[in-house]
Amino acid sequence: MRNLIIELLSAQIENMDAEEIGSLLEIPPKSDMGDFAFPCFKLAKVFRKAPPMIAAELKEKMGCPEFLDKVECLGGYLNFFVDKSIFAKQIVDNYLNANNYGSSTVGEGKTICIDYSSPNVAKNFHVGHLRTTIIGNSLNKIYTKLGYHVERINHLGDWGTQFGKLIVAYKRWGSKEAVEKDGIEELMRIYVKFHDEAENDESLNDEARAWFTKMEHGDEEALSIWKWFREISLNEFMRIYKLLGIEFDSFAGESFYNDKMEPVIEELKQKGLIKVSDGAQIVELEEYNMPPCLITKKDGSSLYATRDIAAAMYRKKTYDFEKCIYVTGLEQKLHFAQWFKVIELMGYDWSKNLVHVPYGLVSLKGGKLSSRKGNVIFAEDILKEAIQKTRTVIEEKNPDIPNKEEVAKQVGIGAILFNDLYNQRIKDVIFDWEKLLNFDGETGPYVQYTYARAASVIRKIGQVPNIYDYSVLSDDVSMALLKEIARYPQVIVDAAEKMEPFMISRYAVALAQAFNRFYHECQINVENDNVKYTRANAVIMTKAVLKDALGLLGIEAPEQM
Repeated sequence: MRNLIIELLSAQIENMDAEEIGSLLEIPPKSDMGDFAFPCFKLAKVFRKAPPMIAAELKEKMGCPEFLDKVECLGGYLNFFVDKSIFAKQIVDNYLNANNYGSSTVGEGKTICIDYSSPNVAKNFHVGHLRTTIIGNSLNKIYTKLGYHVERINHLGDWGTQFGKLIVAYKRWGSKEAVEKDGIEELMRIYVKFHDEAENDESLNDEARAWFTKMEHGDEEALSIWKWFREISLNEFMRIYKLLGIEFDSFAGESFYNDKMEPVIEELKQKGLIKVSDGAQIVELEEYNMPPCLITKKDGSSLYATRDIAAAMYRKKTYDFEKCIYVTGLEQKLHFAQWFKVIELMGYDWSKNLVHVPYGLVSLKGGKLSSRKGNVIFAEDILKEAIQKTRTVIEEKNPDIPNKEEVAKQVGIGAILFNDLYNQRIKDVIFDWEKLLNFDGETGPYVQYTYARAASVIRKIGQVPNIYDYSVLSDDVSMALLKEIARYPQVIVDAAEKMEPFMISRYAVALAQAFNRFYHECQINVENDNVKYTRANAVIMTKAVLKDALGLLGIEAPEQM
C-alpha cells in the first residue's frame, strides 16, 4: 500500500525520485488523520507555492484510485485514507506468504562475530555480567533472523595479573580442601582478602606480577593452578547459562591468544608503530586525542589491548566476519577506541567493521558493583529470586496451572530479561521487583500474559479454518492490530542496524496493547463463522508474532499463566 502511494506521488512530482518521496511519507499519529501522510513543505521552493496549495493541486491531479477510500488536504499535508479491506488483505497476504515472518536473506553468506558475556574466571557471575549476556544474546537472535551466520563468542577473562594475585592469595590464605569444597566462593574470598592486605603491603602486588609472568612463560606450577581455577569457574558459569537458555560457539578466552601476541607485537614493530616509554611498549595516539595504547608492560607481560588485537586478527582470519561486535560497559569506550585505532594504523581496512556496543550500569539500590570489595550481587541469586517471586504470584492468581515450576521460571527469568532490554542499552538498569514483575505495566509478564490470553482464545475455539473476510477487519481497532503486525519485519531490521534490542521489546508491548484492545472490543468467539474465524486468524497471527518477538529477546512464551 505504501509503495502504491509512492508510485502515485512519483507520477505527479518530477523533481523527486521514489526513494526521496518514500523517505518523506509518514504515518499520522491518529487514525482520523489517515493511514499515510505526505508533507508538501519541501516542494514549496520548487513550485514556488504555499504547501497547502501544492497539496490541493496534487490531490486534484491524482484523483482517488480504487485502493484509496479518500485523499484529504490538511494544512501542508496530503492525507491518504486507504481502503481498509484491501489494506487488510495485503497485510494478511504478506504474513501468510512469508517463510518465517520477519526473517530476511539480507545476511545470507555473511558472518557476524558477537563477543559478549565474557566473565572473569575465579569471580562470581554478578548482575553486571547479566547485561552483556542478555544484550549479546538478543543481538545474536536478531542477526540470525536476518540470515546472518553468527559466531557467539564468550571471550573469558582467564588471563592477566589478577591470576597472579589469586595464586598469591591461594598460597597464603587458601587451601586445596577449601577450594574443592566451596569452589568459586572460596576463590572470591581469597581474592578480596588479597586486595585488603595489599592496601598495606605493596610487595604483594609485586609478587602477583611475578606469578603472572611465570604463567606467560609457561611455568608448570603456575599454569596448573590457573587451569584448576578456570575449570571451577566454567562449571559455575555453565549453570547460569543453562538457566538463561544461552549457548556459545566459542569459549576461547584471553589465554587462547597467549601464543598469538608475539607476532602482533613484531608486526607493530615492523610497521614502526611501537615506541618504548619507561620500559613499556606503547603505540602513540596523541594526534587522535587519545592516550597511548599500552602493548606490553615494562616487565614484558601483555595487557588487555594486546590480547584484544590478537583476538580480532585471529577472528578475521578464521571467520572473515562482516562485523565483529563487542558488547561491554560504557566505561570501556576508550579502551576499544584505542585498539580499534591501532588496527587501523596497522593498515587493516576491516578495522571499520569492529564495533563497540556499550551499555549502562546495573544496580539494585546499592550503586555500582565491584568484585574487589566483595559487595557483589550474584546473577544466580537475582534469577532465583525472580523465579521465587513469580511462583508466589502464580500461587495467588492461578494455583492450578499445569507445569507451575516451568511457568515460574519462564516468567521470572523473562521479567529480568525484558526489564534489561526495555530501554536503550546505554541507559542504566535498576532492579525494581514491584515494577518488573507487574502483569499490567509495560513488562515481560504483561507481554507473556497477552500471549497466553491469545493461546487461550484459540484453545476455546479449537480448529480454525483459513477463513478471511477482510471487511470484518476493516474497523479501526482491527486495523490498528494488523498495522502492528505489518511493521514487525521493519522493526527487526531497525533493531539490527542500530544494535538496539529495546526496539523489539517496545514493539512487543505495542503489539500486546493493540491485541488487548482488539480482544476487549471485537468479540471473537461468536456464532457467525466468517466473523469468528477471521478474527481467530488475526489472533493466531498476533500469537505467532508475539512469540517470535519474545524469542528475539531470549524470552519464552508460556501457553498458560
